[in-house]
Amino acid sequence: MPEKIPQKIKSLRKKTEKIEKEAWLLIEDAKTLEELDKVRVGFLGRNGTLTQLLKTIPQLALKYRPEAGRLANALKRKLEENLREKIDALHKEKEEKGLEIDITMPGCAQELGSTHPISQTMAEISRIFKNLGFKVVDGPEVETEYHNFTALNIPEGHPSRETFHTFYLDDGTLLRSQTSPVQIRVMQKEKPPLRIIAPGKVYRPDATDASHSFMFHQVEGLAVDKKINLADLKGALTVFVREMFGKKTKMRFRPHFFPFTEPSAEVDISCIICGGSGCRVCSFKGWLEILGAGIVDPNVFKAVKYDPESWSGYAFGMGVERIAMLKYGITDIRMFFENDVRFLRQF
Repeated sequence: MPEKIPQKIKSLRKKTEKIEKEAWLLIEDAKTLEELDKVRVGFLGRNGTLTQLLKTIPQLALKYRPEAGRLANALKRKLEENLREKIDALHKEKEEKGLEIDITMPGCAQELGSTHPISQTMAEISRIFKNLGFKVVDGPEVETEYHNFTALNIPEGHPSRETFHTFYLDDGTLLRSQTSPVQIRVMQKEKPPLRIIAPGKVYRPDATDASHSFMFHQVEGLAVDKKINLADLKGALTVFVREMFGKKTKMRFRPHFFPFTEPSAEVDISCIICGGSGCRVCSFKGWLEILGAGIVDPNVFKAVKYDPESWSGYAFGMGVERIAMLKYGITDIRMFFENDVRFLRQF
């Protein structure tokens, strides 16, 4: 007996079919590239119809998300293909009519840009965790001490609060030193369960060298639900590591301390250069540190008025530059920000 299709999936299919028909008619009716771009923005832009539909997927029950994601992404690929075909057709039509073409003029070389490696890496990290049901969120880069420290169980007098670790502004606010404050802001507004990642820029007054920068990028994640434990954290990070660095990459947890998680761990992967046998890149240890993680400290839940007896969660944070340097074999963080086209063209 065939499996009964859930009503929510049926409803999503009807929505995607309706969007596909509407988009197809508008694409076919477009007479110029400007009109076609308006169609693209209307469906695939930040506030487009399909984009809004994709944002509803994390709200579905976990068992429905894979099928929902498949339907939405299949429609996205279809619309992108239809748009490309229409663009090609409009260009061909324009050339055949000989509009705005002066064959006596010399040709002009057009340099094509590419997505910056940091943006590529953040997009890849986001893609992996979105497939695991996480929602991508953002927050302000100018923060309060409460959101950046106090609510994260970082006490007064902690070294990270000192001016040699944090950029303070004249009005008492600061440039966020981590993207964890986004987690606090989301928990203050939303009730659990929730799964979020917060990518973005962070700032610390570090001396610039091959492995440090006063501005860099982080992706921090948070999952809150009933009875979440370290096994859930390890499962999510295992998927991330294998998707980002390859299925043969091994992972290990080392005990550590972070004020906002307890227990806490540093997470290492087997060296992607030597496969764990030991080399100069991994200091002949066979392992490379990539991120920190742990179970959310009950004091953090109390700060956002979550009952720590009812809810549990895990959190993790990684430096995007660190991930990109390991993935692409880059040895100096400064290369990301020097805007040397010889370096950037490789990506």
